[in-house]
Amino acid sequence: MLTFILKRLGLAVLVAFTVSFISFTLLFLAGDPAAALAGETASGEDIEAISKLYGFDRPMLIQYGDWLFSALRGDFGESYYFRLPVASLIFERLGVTMTLGVCGISFALLTAVPLGVAAAIRPNSIIDRVALFLSVAGQAMPSFWFGLILIVLFAIKLGWLPPSGASSPAHFIMPTIVLGYYAMPAIMRLTRAGMLDVLSSDYIRTARAKGAPEGRILFRHALRNAIIPVVSLAAVQMGFMLGGSIVVESIFALHGAGYLAWESIARNDLPTVQALILVFSMFYIVFTFLADVLNAWLDPRMRSS
Repeated sequence: MLTFILKRLGLAVLVAFTVSFISFTLLFLAGDPAAALAGETASGEDIEAISKLYGFDRPMLIQYGDWLFSALRGDFGESYYFRLPVASLIFERLGVTMTLGVCGISFALLTAVPLGVAAAIRPNSIIDRVALFLSVAGQAMPSFWFGLILIVLFAIKLGWLPPSGASSPAHFIMPTIVLGYYAMPAIMRLTRAGMLDVLSSDYIRTARAKGAPEGRILFRHALRNAIIPVVSLAAVQMGFMLGGSIVVESIFALHGAGYLAWESIARNDLPTVQALILVFSMFYIVFTFLADVLNAWLDPRMRSS
C-alpha cells in the first residue's frame, strides 16, 4: 500500500508542475499582458515601461521560475486591480467556494447514489424511470437557468430562501442544489450501471444461495465493489465544482474564489488569475490522489497497478 501511495504521490507532483507551467504560459500566449494593463489608448512607450516594471520583458522560463519559486513559498505577488497580496485575496474568498463545493458534492452523492442503487435493484420500474428523467434533465438544464428558476420560485414568489449572499446557512441551500444537480446525472448512471453489473455476478448469486441477508448482499458486497468508480468520479466532480463555481457564485452573489476568478479575468488581473488556476488545479490533483488511495483501500487489486 505504501509503494502504491508513493507512486501516486510522485505522479501527482509531476502533474502539478506540468499544470503550473501550462497555465503560466497560456496566459501569456493569450496576448501581451503589458498591453492589456496599459489599456487601448496607451502608447508604445507606456507599454514598454509597464513591461519593464513588471518584468514581462524577461525570458519566459526565467519569469516562470521566479513565479513558481515564489508560489511554493505562498507568495503569488500583488493583485494589479485590488492592490493587495494575491494570497490573502484567495484565502479570504476560498472558504465560500470550499463550503459550496463540499455541500454540492455531498448533495449529489446523497441523492444520486441511493437513486442509482434503487434503480438497479428495480430496473424498468417507476424508480428507474424517475432516476432516468432526473439524469436527462440534469444534463440538459443549464446551471444559470436552473439557478434563476430557483431564485424566482423560492426567493421571490415564496420568500422561503434568501436570493443572494453568504451570511447564513440558508444562503447556501439554492447554490448547493444547483451545483450538486450538475454532478448528479453522471454519478447516478455510474452507480446504477455498476450495481447492475455486480448484482449479476457469480459471487452475488452464491451469497444468495447460501441464504445471506439481502441487505448485507447489497451494501457489504455489491455496493462496495460498485462504488469504486463512483469514488473516482466524485473526486473529478469535486474538482470541477471548485473550478467551475464561477457561474453559480455570480448568480447568487457569493463572493468566493470563483467570483474572484471572474473579476480577475474581466479586469486583466494576471497574478490573481495565475494563482487561482494553480490553486484550483492543486485541489483537482489532491482530490484525484485521495480517490486513488481510497479505491486502493477498497479494492486491493488496484495496489499492483
